[in-house]
Amino acid sequence: MKLHISDESLRAATHCGKGFSCLDGDRKDICKVEACINKTVYLVKCFNDDYCFYKKSFGMEHYCVCPVRKEIYDKYKI
Repeated sequence: MKLHISDESLRAATHCGKGFSCLDGDRKDICKVEACINKTVYLVKCFNDDYCFYKKSFGMEHYCVCPVRKEIYDKYKI
């Protein structure tokens, strides 16, 4: 299933090093959103240690600031 994301979010994600591969909808290695607080803070569990510009550390946890990933979660809950 192909995911549809706003042009605004796509334009804002200028540092995507994965070529927006999350949009194919079949990725099994996309970081899992474990909690979302006020559609502002997206705590994630990542399945690998690959570098991602949008993955930020908070102690032993990570949060995501990618506008595309956030919209995917908000629209599709995945």
